[in-house]
Formats: sequence, C-alpha cells, structure tokens
Amino acid sequence: MFLLYFLLWVIFNGSFTLEIGVIGLLIAGVLTAFSCKFMDYSPAKELWVYRKTFLFLQYICLLVKEIVKANMNVIHLILTQKEEIDPVLVHFRSDLKTPVGRAFLANCITLTPGTITVTLEDSSYTVHCLDETMAEGIDESEFIEYIRRLEGHNSP
Repeated sequence: MFLLYFLLWVIFNGSFTLEIGVIGLLIAGVLTAFSCKFMDYSPAKELWVYRKTFLFLQYICLLVKEIVKANMNVIHLILTQKEEIDPVLVHFRSDLKTPVGRAFLANCITLTPGTITVTLEDSSYTVHCLDETMAEGIDESEFIEYIRRLEGHNSP
C-alpha cells in the first residue's frame, strides 16, 4: 500500500522533484499508518499480495486462454448446422476453502462463453453448459488448481 500511495502521489503531481518525493514519502507513510489502524490492513497482507502477484498474473493468462478457447467452441456450435445443441446442467463440489476462492471459480465459469454458474451454495456449484462437451472436466479444471495456490494451500 505504501508504494501504491507513493506512486499515486507522484502521478497526480505530474513531475518528480526531491521536494515532491520527500513529501510523497511522508504522505504515503501517514496514509499507510491510517490504513493499518482503521482499515484492517497490515504489512503482512501486503507481502502476501506481492508474493501472489506472479501467480495471479498466470491465472489471468489462463483465464484469457480459456475465454478464447470457449469462444471458438461456441462459434463452432453456432456455425455448424449439422450439430444439435444439447444444453446440460452440471452439479459439482469443489474443495476450495475460502468464499473468495469459490466466488473466483464461479466468476471464471461465467466469464467463459457457453457456461454460466447458476448457483453457488457453500462449495456446491450448479453450472449451465451450452453443450455436453463444455461440461467435461469442469469440476477438475485448471482454474481450481490456480485458485488453491492463491488461497495458500498446494493440493496436488
């Protein structure tokens, strides 16, 4: 947070001088102290975020790749007249521990074309898939492994 506050200070000033840098450091320090005291923030949480940044970027790349792949599948379903579209509802449970991790998975499923998370209750998902082929392996997707690692436990 300290770095973010400092960078925002520099960006909003539009230039960088020694005076702007020193005042920015002081203001960033005061805002960080305020955040720690009143906003349930701690430097340990910031270190956790820095450690997980690379993994989160990998997760975003996986999401973009899966969105493109799902788009191609949906385009194929639309353009081929000979295939019958057979929507299905899939029910599965995940072993994700945190509500944020479960919401991440539900959002990833919904963001990929052809699938929508209908319900999420505790760790039980109901997903509508445009076709049976889109439902294959949804309960063992790569997203789950990345989210497990983001949550902090490394299950094989």
